[in-house]
Amino acid sequence: MPKKETIGTVINNKMDKTVTVIVKKPIKHKKYKKILNRTNKYYADDPLNIFKIGDVIKIQETKPISKNKRWKIIELIQKK
Repeated sequence: MPKKETIGTVINNKMDKTVTVIVKKPIKHKKYKKILNRTNKYYADDPLNIFKIGDVIKIQETKPISKNKRWKIIELIQKK
């Protein structure tokens, strides 16, 4: 089974070896047909502490690294 991958923006890098990534997902309202943006926050592994706030990155689901960290960074898509 393939692992989930998604693209998001770094919003916090104050933790050691961890960044917080926000992923926006547009969904359509069932009744009113309006496009809404749903957001999810994920903690991703950054072992070298190289990513800054505002960077757009690709993350992949992995086995649990810590209590809340279940994603790892695959690549940098856009640097701020």
